[in-house]
Amino acid sequence: MIELENVAYSYGGGELLSDISLKLAAGSFHFLTGPSGAGKTTLMKLCYGALLPTAGHIRVFGADVRELDRDDIAMVRRRVGVVHQDVKFLDHLDVSENIKLPLTVSGRSSEGADLDELMSWVGLTNRANALPAELSGGERQRAALARAVIMSPDVVLADEPTGNIDWEMSQRLLRLLIELNKMGKTVLIATHDLSLIRATKAHVQARVLRIANRRVQLAGADL
Repeated sequence: MIELENVAYSYGGGELLSDISLKLAAGSFHFLTGPSGAGKTTLMKLCYGALLPTAGHIRVFGADVRELDRDDIAMVRRRVGVVHQDVKFLDHLDVSENIKLPLTVSGRSSEGADLDELMSWVGLTNRANALPAELSGGERQRAALARAVIMSPDVVLADEPTGNIDWEMSQRLLRLLIELNKMGKTVLIATHDLSLIRATKAHVQARVLRIANRRVQLAGADL
């Protein structure tokens, strides 16, 4: 689904990522780890066309991102749901309106996942009319996940989704991501929390990728 071949990315005159080759196959589950500033967020942005590589090739759903025009990139992003590290909502819209915003923007407000069912899945049915400022950290992250999957994407990328929430809520969010994977979605989670990775051992077959010295290394066999 997403394939990187000898990819490099330079920023500010220096090379942040170098000679990266990896493949996110359909239905696979990956963790991406590494120290802060190693390039985890950058690698994720490369995976969905928000950034273009300075060297190498990236193919998303079989197409080279360099050959995609603006409309093609928009279509790719409909098939890739992203949970950003810094969750942002429109403060004047309630939770349900924020979650269905991707449908509204794309003119497909009557399509996609059933909103009520999705709200129930992430445990926010009773918070549907709340404003973003009224949500806890865990509720914000679950709302962000619901928004990321409302277009029924094939791939879900989550950038440090548990960085600002407690352990119990982290586990709850992780269970939702595991459920998505068991539904056939490709999942990539960037995290520096090794205890979170270890906690998945009994629940999902995952691969752990580590960014070190500008390269991505396989950090061990299947969990």
